[in-house]
Amino acid sequence: MEYTTRVIPESFRGARDDFTLQFSMVWDQIKAPLIVPLLRLAVAVCLIMSVMLFIERVYMGVVIILIKLFGRRPEKRYKWEPMKDDVELGNSGYPMVLIQVPMYNEREVYQLSIGAACGLSWPSDRIIIQVLDDSTDPTIKDMVELECQRWASKGINIKYEIRDNRNGYKAGALKEGMKRSYVKNCDYVAIFDADFQPEPDFLWRTIPFLVHNPEIGLVQARWKFVNADECLMTRMQEMSLNYHFSVEQEVGSSTYAFFGFNGTAGVWRIAALNEAGGWKDRTTVEDMDLAVRASLKGWKFLYLDDLRKVTLWKKVHVIYSFFFVRKIVAHIITFVFYCVVLPLTVVVPEVEVPKWGLVYIPSIITVLNSVGTPRSLHLVIFWIVFENVISLHRTKATFIGLLETGRVNEWIVTEKLGDALKANKSTKAPKKPRFRLGERLHLLEILTGFYLLTCGLYDLAYGQYRYYLYLFVQAVAFFIVGTGYVGTFVSHS
Repeated sequence: MEYTTRVIPESFRGARDDFTLQFSMVWDQIKAPLIVPLLRLAVAVCLIMSVMLFIERVYMGVVIILIKLFGRRPEKRYKWEPMKDDVELGNSGYPMVLIQVPMYNEREVYQLSIGAACGLSWPSDRIIIQVLDDSTDPTIKDMVELECQRWASKGINIKYEIRDNRNGYKAGALKEGMKRSYVKNCDYVAIFDADFQPEPDFLWRTIPFLVHNPEIGLVQARWKFVNADECLMTRMQEMSLNYHFSVEQEVGSSTYAFFGFNGTAGVWRIAALNEAGGWKDRTTVEDMDLAVRASLKGWKFLYLDDLRKVTLWKKVHVIYSFFFVRKIVAHIITFVFYCVVLPLTVVVPEVEVPKWGLVYIPSIITVLNSVGTPRSLHLVIFWIVFENVISLHRTKATFIGLLETGRVNEWIVTEKLGDALKANKSTKAPKKPRFRLGERLHLLEILTGFYLLTCGLYDLAYGQYRYYLYLFVQAVAFFIVGTGYVGTFVSHS
């Protein structure tokens, strides 16, 4: 019996060899005059951005240490006195406060958020709870309305407001809410997202700053996370967000510079909000947009100075530090350098990345970023990998926003669970069907994962052994996210 050992036809082998040879020839021809200079330029640009980010992080680290050492508390810098009863005026001596709670299909947290808003301690005839329900699910909409009616039956001044469209998303809902006739009697407006649960004394701690300091337009409170220990993903997000709150915002406000409104847990002076032009639905970062306009109108936030004047330092800080370095450079450098340029240097070994730009600066930046959550320092490696994956979307969003492409005003609401998962552990939940492969695939993450994996294999195949371990770990992280395996996010309170 005769066996055939030639599986691939000679003609196909020849064509394959010819293609490989041609590709190798073309690569050799363009590598030295084109690829190497471009890659060196990319490395140089990334190193410059790394130095910019490094200086920014070190500056904020020094400032936050000085703040902690000298204890510059807001009560020492601004007049703060507890609100007291006026025998003659009675409750009319207290300012009228509007509480806005925007919602969108919040099945899991609507009762908690409405209950927390209605549980705020303040004279009952000087507070209005406004639930702005943009839900598209009729069942959820009915449940939210019934919950509002239940609190109204207890004597709470609560208003249930709906629209016939979702124009402007959250900003549109807040804007429509401010148009109601009863709002004209209000002095301040506190905004809480559906998954935010303020403490009962929230208004007693924040309103006095606005009452006694007419130059302050916004008092921003701190977030806490109710499900930070839910899983590794929520721990990683807690580390990222804690740095923003405990360092970036603290430094921005304490140095008389700009810091943004977080979109929740803040109390606005309505006069400041109106002077800034109110809510604009031209962007989905409506909280930052409003904060910038109010700040440039001269209104001060909690930690700012007494002058109603926009200083040159504030303008420089807003443009360079807050926007350019933190919102553009930080996102682009993380993805472009560590996930695109650095892996490519494996294929083009002629391009060297200096050790100070590859090891020293990233290490210091990482340490400074993680100090906001010291309890999670042992998870810093996982956090780095997580940040690199998320940087893909941050970079994409940065370019979409800068170029004003068609998706710039697209708004996708993340389902908020709060600590509902903990509450439901005691009851046996119905088993959810497992999603099929292909239903939740994310192409960009998968392609990036293959790119990193290919570079890692090339590093091993040619015996360079430079970054293969990092490339393999990062590729796995992109594959995990790309297949829709990870999807839990932190909720705040």
